[in-house]
Amino acid sequence: MRDAVSLWIDAPAPDVWALVSDVTQIGRFSPETFEAEWLDGATGPAVGVRFRGHVRRNGKGPVYWSTCRIVGCEPGREFAFVVGVGDTSLNVWRYRFEPADGGTTVTESFELADRLGTRIYWALLGRWRGRTNRTGMQTTLERIKAVAEGSRPG
Repeated sequence: MRDAVSLWIDAPAPDVWALVSDVTQIGRFSPETFEAEWLDGATGPAVGVRFRGHVRRNGKGPVYWSTCRIVGCEPGREFAFVVGVGDTSLNVWRYRFEPADGGTTVTESFELADRLGTRIYWALLGRWRGRTNRTGMQTTLERIKAVAEGSRPG
């Protein structure tokens, strides 16, 4: 009930982290979440800050809002958030940034909460949803790479 994808990006970790942690830019990168907004008066990332993402499941629908809470926020190292319903955490999305060869290896991962409902969901649909998540993570990282490398001075 978890997976990860890594990609090397020719840009410094703090620059890539800044792209990822600005959730208002998520629509530039994600194939499913096409916009997001800070909640509760927040204007940037910090542990405990909430935001909501507008999701088009599987890139087609249904369309809905997901409320998220940041659980990892270390500039240039990690950005992570929990997707949940009320006080129930369903999924943790995490980005880790490791300086490598003058750039950054970025790893995006997800991990579903170990709950009866998510275990049943994964048993029934995990093969397909896992493939969708993996493809989506690869697409997201490639789009981040294009922006991060395109914005660097030549």
